[in-house]
Amino acid sequence: MRNIIHLNRGWLFRKGDAAPETVDLPHTWNAQDGADGGNDYYRGVCTYEKAVGKIACREDEEVWLEIGAASAVCTVFWNGSLLGEHKGGYSAFRFPVTDLLCGENLLSVKVDNSPRRDVYPQRADFTFYGGLYRGVDLIVLPKAHFDLSCHGGKGIAITPAVNGDVQVACFLQNAEGERVTCEIYDREGRSVSAGSAPVSDGKANFSLHIDRVHLWQGVKDPYLYTLKATVGGDEICERFGVRSFAVDPARGFLLNGEPYDLIGCARHQDRAGVGCALTGEMMREDMRILREMGATTVRLAHYQHHPYFYDLADECGVVVWAEIPYISEHMPEAVDNVRSQMEELILQNYNHPSIAFWGLSNEITVVGGASEDCIAAHRALNDLCHRLDPTRLTAMANLFLLETDSPLVRVPDVRSYNLYYGWYVGEMEENDRWFDRFHAEHPDLAIGLSEFGADANPQYQTASPVKGDYSESYQALYHEHMMAMRMSRPWIYAMHVWNLFDFAADGRDEGGKKGVNQKGLVSFDRKIKKDAFYLYKAYLSEEKFVHLCGSRYIDRPEEVTEIKVYSNLDRVSLYLDGELFETKDGSRVFRFSVPISGEHTVRAVSGEYSDEIRIRRVSAPNPAYACETKAEVANWFDDAPKIDERFFSIRDRVKDIKAHPVAGAVYGRMMQEAMKRIGDVAKSVQIPKEMQERMDNMTLEENLRMAGHMVKPEMIRALNETLQKIKK
Repeated sequence: MRNIIHLNRGWLFRKGDAAPETVDLPHTWNAQDGADGGNDYYRGVCTYEKAVGKIACREDEEVWLEIGAASAVCTVFWNGSLLGEHKGGYSAFRFPVTDLLCGENLLSVKVDNSPRRDVYPQRADFTFYGGLYRGVDLIVLPKAHFDLSCHGGKGIAITPAVNGDVQVACFLQNAEGERVTCEIYDREGRSVSAGSAPVSDGKANFSLHIDRVHLWQGVKDPYLYTLKATVGGDEICERFGVRSFAVDPARGFLLNGEPYDLIGCARHQDRAGVGCALTGEMMREDMRILREMGATTVRLAHYQHHPYFYDLADECGVVVWAEIPYISEHMPEAVDNVRSQMEELILQNYNHPSIAFWGLSNEITVVGGASEDCIAAHRALNDLCHRLDPTRLTAMANLFLLETDSPLVRVPDVRSYNLYYGWYVGEMEENDRWFDRFHAEHPDLAIGLSEFGADANPQYQTASPVKGDYSESYQALYHEHMMAMRMSRPWIYAMHVWNLFDFAADGRDEGGKKGVNQKGLVSFDRKIKKDAFYLYKAYLSEEKFVHLCGSRYIDRPEEVTEIKVYSNLDRVSLYLDGELFETKDGSRVFRFSVPISGEHTVRAVSGEYSDEIRIRRVSAPNPAYACETKAEVANWFDDAPKIDERFFSIRDRVKDIKAHPVAGAVYGRMMQEAMKRIGDVAKSVQIPKEMQERMDNMTLEENLRMAGHMVKPEMIRALNETLQKIKK
C-alpha cells in the first residue's frame, strides 16, 4: 500500500538578502505585499530547504516527490542533485527520488515568480503570488504502481455514460504481467460493478456497467460513486459521477438532457492576509458561501485551482469552468507552456464530475489582437483538449472589444464574453442590447457571460447611486439589472459574476483601497457579504430568508428614504420603530419609501424570517460614505467658468471635434499623450468599428469618464480650456 509522508512543517525559507526564517507550508512570500498597492510586490527567486531525514524504503518500493504547486517556475534538488524544473505555478508535479536516497536527505526548492516571456501568466489584473503554497509530499509505493510520471495525473481515467456504462483506462509503471482489478461502490459502500484486466504496454482497460445508475444531478443531487483500483500492492480510489453535459444555442446549458440554469461566480484562490496559501478550512468556507448564494456554477479563474476545491464542487454539485492562465496576450514564446499547463489541468482533473468546461484563454486579445498566430495557437489548443478529453466542452472568455465575427470566436465549442457595460463603459442596458444582437446575428452559436461586475467598497453608501461611485448601493442596483436581463434570456448558457470575493490586484488604487479589486460580492477577508450577494441568494437559493439592504447606510440626509429588501419569499412586511408601516407582495426585490425624522429601527418580516437595521436622519451627507477620488472625478468642472457654446469643449461629441482641423489636432495630441501614460497595453488594443463609432458619438467628457482615474481632473480642465479657444 502507498505511504504518504507530508513534508509541510519546518522549512528554512530564504528571500534575497533577508535573514532565513522557518515557515510551514502552504506558504507565499507575497501574502502582505501582494495586496497593499503600488504594484511593487516582490517578484524574484526564493529558496526553501527541508531536512527530510531517513526514508524507509524496501527494495521492492519506489519513492516519489510530489509538489502540489510552486509559483511560478520551480527548480528542485535532492541531496544536491538536480531533479528537474517545472514551469507553471498552479499544478502538481512529481519527480522520482529512489536512487538518490541516503541516510540523511536534504530537499532544496528554488521558486521564481519573476517576469518572463515563456511562462503564463505575465500580464493580468491579479497578483502573481510566489511560493510553495499547496504542500509537498513523499509517496512510498510498490514498484508496480499506477503511473505517477504523466503530467501529474492520477494514472486512471474514468469515463461514465448516463446508461450506466463506465469506461476505465488505467496507466501503469513496472507492471507488465500483472492484473488490475477495479470495483465500483455506491454511496452506501455497496459494490455495484467489478472486473479485472491484464496490463499490456503499461495499460489496462475496463468496460464496467452500473445497473439502475444514479445520476449526478448538480446541486439537487450530487451523487458520487467510488472506484477502487489495485495492481500488485498499489491501490488508488477515485470518486466520479455519472452525468452528461451539453449546450444548445436556443435552450442554454443541459444537464443530463434537461435545461439547467448555470448562474454563479468566478473565484480567485486568495484571501486577505494569507494570499494564495489557503487552508482546507478556508476552501470549505468559500464553498459554503458559494452555496449559500445558491450558485449552480463557479468559474475557477484564471488558472488551475487546488484539487480539494474541485472535490468540494463534486460533493456540492457545482458545475465548474476550469481554465489555464493563457491570458491578456498571446506570447509565441510560451505556446509550449500553454500546452503543458492544459495537459496538466485535464490529466490531473479528468475524473471530477463537476467540470463541464475546459477554458482555453481569457481576454487573450488585450495585447496584439486576434492575430493569425494567436488563432492558430487556439485551434491547436482546442484540438489538444478534445484529444485528451472528448467528453467535455471547450470554452473561451473573450474581451468585450473582440469583434463577434472574428474567427477566434468560433474556435471553441462555446464562447462567453466579459462585458462591463454599466461599469467601465456605457450603461447597464447595453448588456441587454449586446446579447440580443449577438443571438440574432449568430443563432447557431451558444453564448455566455463570463465576467461582469461593479466595484463596491462597503464603506461607501448613497441614496443616489451612479456608475463609478464605488458604492455598495450602485453595485446592488447594477446586479439587479443584470439578473433581470439574464432571467428573460434563458439561452445565455452560463453567467459568472466577477467576482465571488474581492481579490488581490497589487497594481490597483481606487475606490478607497489599494491593491484590491473590489468587484466581489463578499469582502476579501470573507467577513462582509455585500448587499448584492443577497440579491443572488434571492434568485438562486432555496434557503428562505429576508435581507434588509443598506445596513451600513446609517446616516441618511433625505426626508424620505428608500428601504430595500431582498428575499425569496413573496410577501414582506416592513415595521418602523415597532409599528407596521407597509406590506408588499412581490418577487425578490421589495422597495418601500419611508419618511424619516430621527433615529429609527427598521425591521423586515416574512413569516418566521426577519432582518433589522438602524438608520438616522442627518442634516448633511456623511463624507465617509463617499469615495474621495470619485468626488474629484465627479466634479471635474464645478469650478470652471460657464462653457461658451460658440467654442469647442469637452461637452462636444468626439466626432465633431475630430472633424475640425484645429480641435481635431488638439484631440490627436491628447490621445498620443494618453497612450504614453497608459503604456504598451493600450497601444495594442484594437477597438472594433462598431465600438469606435459609438464612442465617437459620445461627448469627449463621456469618453474621458470611461478612462476613470487614469485621467486627472486638472488635465481635463486644461484640455477644456484649450478647446474653449477654438471657435466652431
